[in-house]
Amino acid sequence: MQVAIITGAGSGIGLCTAKMLHDAGMAVVGIGRDEAKLAALAETINDPDRLATLSVDVTAKDAPQKIVQCALDRFGGIDFLINNAGAGSPKPLHETDDETLDYFLDLMLRAPFRLCREAIGHMKEGSGIVNVTSTYAVIGGRRGGAYSAAKGGLTALTQHIACDYGPLGIRANCVAPGVTMTDMVRHRFEDEMFKRVNFETTPFPRLGEVEDIASTIAFLCSPGAAFINGQTIVVDGGWTSTKYLSPRALRTEWIEPEDAAG
Repeated sequence: MQVAIITGAGSGIGLCTAKMLHDAGMAVVGIGRDEAKLAALAETINDPDRLATLSVDVTAKDAPQKIVQCALDRFGGIDFLINNAGAGSPKPLHETDDETLDYFLDLMLRAPFRLCREAIGHMKEGSGIVNVTSTYAVIGGRRGGAYSAAKGGLTALTQHIACDYGPLGIRANCVAPGVTMTDMVRHRFEDEMFKRVNFETTPFPRLGEVEDIASTIAFLCSPGAAFINGQTIVVDGGWTSTKYLSPRALRTEWIEPEDAAG
């Protein structure tokens, strides 16, 4: 039985991934900070023989040791590590203070680095790491700031792991979601500009759902992905790879910004 550790497993992409990997026959170690959400995960999967949960802040000093030990104690090994925990709502460079910068880098770069470092010694040939990055690690993105920096660093870390540990049969890849309808993102669609920027520039009739991302992660943990290493799979409906504008956007009247007009 294969064993997968998933951070941020209490909701959104992590929760959906946990369900999919469990359905594929794996044992799952679900990591999150919110005990209530982890309890809901346990109730949903309802299989204590193949699910362990651990409430821990992944940025804590002892978090990597606790997470890895939990997997070893319950299931005896680690086959896949999915670093999914993250945060949104970044600000552009000039609006980002040091506290925010440290928070994003700590959560989405330092924590995955430390967890990979702790886990990789227990992984064997055929194992793999999947780091959830972002389209903002591919093209930068407006207002990306510290978020883009952290996710870009995570991409580079993934490529390093693929190179150094690939010869041992341990793969490392990224999944880069576009805007995905999670609880963390859904409220941002109250902003009409945010809505337009995403809907009018995506050459697909909908935005991403958690199942789109989770199924890609699950694929990278499957035999079908056995020779995929050091790659980023972008799941965004074509947002990053095209210069698409919807017919409505193309018909919109051009209005000069106030500062330019003045």
